[in-house]
Amino acid sequence: MLKVLVVEDEPYVRRGIVLSVDWTALDCFVVGEAANGEEGYDAALKFQPNIIITDIRMPKMDGIEMLKRLREAGCKSEVIILTAYSDFEYAKNALHYGAADYLLKPFHDGELEQVIVSIHSRLMARQGNAAESLPALQLKKGDKSKYVMESLAYIAGHYNDPDIGVGSIAANAGISEGYLCHIFKKETNYTLMEYLSQYRMHVAMQLLRDCRVKIYEVAEQVGYRDIAYFSSMFRKIVGVTPSEYQDRCK
Repeated sequence: MLKVLVVEDEPYVRRGIVLSVDWTALDCFVVGEAANGEEGYDAALKFQPNIIITDIRMPKMDGIEMLKRLREAGCKSEVIILTAYSDFEYAKNALHYGAADYLLKPFHDGELEQVIVSIHSRLMARQGNAAESLPALQLKKGDKSKYVMESLAYIAGHYNDPDIGVGSIAANAGISEGYLCHIFKKETNYTLMEYLSQYRMHVAMQLLRDCRVKIYEVAEQVGYRDIAYFSSMFRKIVGVTPSEYQDRCK
């Protein structure tokens, strides 16, 4: 699981991020919190998080300075910047220090989760020999409608449900299946089921790196009742069978 550090000086915003996101569903856990840049800097060096979510305007040390010092200290964490619209130009400075993405406050339901999903996919794609043959889940650039954002978050939280499908995803979003399929393909370049399959395989690849885990256990954990079908889908998307992939990770 990925370690997440949340750095935000407004307590209700910080606690909202920590408590309202289903981190387990995103294969993450919050390893620490900080109320300003100085605390964030110390916490990042202590916990070595994979992802840092940080505000820009904070007392003692702002988010840009914190990120700058962390990079100088060799920290390679993925960083998500939270910024108000009035600070948008200032926030662009964070890109010079390798910020992965930024969100304008107040951000909407599903937006943070989608950024986490994208980062998770990139990190997974960098690991392992076979992982290099599978591109990260790269979504089209540009704004996403709330229905697509809700669908992406729903898939991240329910990919392990064998019964998830277009119907349940559309019902959660509160729109028709046909309309959701249309806008999802238009805004992401994936069909709903293509994205679900890709997402499941990214998770399966991570699980298979633990050679103690059985293939049928991985199949069940990513929502497949039929191990043969899981193996077939894995080979189709990744390029090797689950057992071959696991052997390469030894």
